[in-house]
Amino acid sequence: MASSSSHGSEYYFQCAVVVVGIVGTAANALILYALVASKQHKKHFLIVNQNALDLFGSFLLVITYSLKLCNIYLTGSMGYWLCTLILSESLWSCGIVGSVINLALVTVERYLKVVHSVWSKKKLREWVIYSAAAFAWISSIIWNVALVFETTAVIDGVCYAYAFWKDKTAILIHTIWNFTSCYVIILLIFIFCYWRILVVIRRQASIMAGYNSTGNALARSNQMQSNVTKTMIFVSALYAISWLPSHVYVFLFTLSPTIPGSGYYASVFFSFLYVCLNPFVYAIKFDPVRKILLRMIPCKKTSDQATGNVTGRGTGTILRNVAPAVHGHI
Repeated sequence: MASSSSHGSEYYFQCAVVVVGIVGTAANALILYALVASKQHKKHFLIVNQNALDLFGSFLLVITYSLKLCNIYLTGSMGYWLCTLILSESLWSCGIVGSVINLALVTVERYLKVVHSVWSKKKLREWVIYSAAAFAWISSIIWNVALVFETTAVIDGVCYAYAFWKDKTAILIHTIWNFTSCYVIILLIFIFCYWRILVVIRRQASIMAGYNSTGNALARSNQMQSNVTKTMIFVSALYAISWLPSHVYVFLFTLSPTIPGSGYYASVFFSFLYVCLNPFVYAIKFDPVRKILLRMIPCKKTSDQATGNVTGRGTGTILRNVAPAVHGHI
């Protein structure tokens, strides 16, 4: 039995999760628009897919926790479907798990394009990228839906999500697998791929230092690759930090189910801080996105127009002063 204070803290954490979900939805929608407007959706399709998955997860997070705050009494088939799909958090989990898978795919894509550039130009076709993006969605949906229908039920109007397992060994195996596949393996992919990428970029930079004009085009290309790589390294590090509390809580809850539920909502809050901060990383680090966002700022437009008008008047004055002098000299 939880104390009244723990119930109160759970309520406030749920409200905080709704707020962070709203911010994540707005931020990811804005960055997704900027990626499409800057035509980066053709060059970096997996990064666009990353934002789409985060947008999907953030939007459903708002719906899920808004319904949880309403404390609905569930009855009939409608109550069952509402429990298994929404209140169980399975739908927004599809977006989040897909986001994790897609983040690993982006890392592998960066690795192949930089470390094995010749091979990737021949083999890494558009259909491969589209298939990888579809895999992130499909595998996540199959994983979450298959799990929730086996372990969730409605009893006396209350949704008990992921509560009914065959035995304790099954839930322990699943918890270990979830932590290993969604955190440990993903981090190992990050470390290996980005370490190799940084080694290759540093080697290319040292080689290009000996060239001048003949290597300018290649140097610009390498700089673009380096900027995208640095952006994804920052995103990966942010993922490792923000998702650690969630995995730790689930593991501890499996061993001792008496842990307060407020700890879970707190871990969800910190996890979705990653989803909220992720778009701002693109806005700061990704030049095409930053340019589109700067154009959308009204005060920025006004200052640019004022600068252009002043420059135009100044140029006109100079030309009017210079023209008679030139004419007299001729």
